[in-house]
Amino acid sequence: MSRLKDLYKDEIVDAMVKKFGYKNVMQVPKLDKIVINMGVGEAKENAKILEAAMSDMETIAGQKAIITKAKNSIANFKIREGQAIGCKTTLRGDKMYEFLDRLVNLALPRVRDFRGVNPNAFDGRGNYALGIKEQLIFPEIEYDKIDKVRGMDVIIVTTAKTDEEARELLRLFNMPFAK
Repeated sequence: MSRLKDLYKDEIVDAMVKKFGYKNVMQVPKLDKIVINMGVGEAKENAKILEAAMSDMETIAGQKAIITKAKNSIANFKIREGQAIGCKTTLRGDKMYEFLDRLVNLALPRVRDFRGVNPNAFDGRGNYALGIKEQLIFPEIEYDKIDKVRGMDVIIVTTAKTDEEARELLRLFNMPFAK
């Protein structure tokens, strides 16, 4: 079992109950899932680029990624409906906690000029979105093996009702918010 999952069960629930005054421990917000998304715009010319992006994502996430297709055609971007334009994976359970642990403790500190993540990137319903500019910050990715630096979106979905509850939950998971 993950170290963060144990931390959630012990200390985080107590701290959240104390701060927000929940009547029942089932009211305490928890992590629901983490979605990792990588948009690969160059995939419309070269399918091999999408395969490389998928293998990078599978290495980072520890599970298989799926191809995302365009929902509708956009002439300015030269995209047709149904064309493969990216990949994503959804983490739940132990893999989700392991990924969050690696993201917070290993990957984010490796970002150049890192001063913390944006504390205002919540969507109003307790979910947090984080953009990563390069996949190199993850220790699993070998610098010599990548063909191109790609970014990705990490969306942390919680069961929190408000942004304040979600911010406190992520802060207790040691998310390094900027001051």
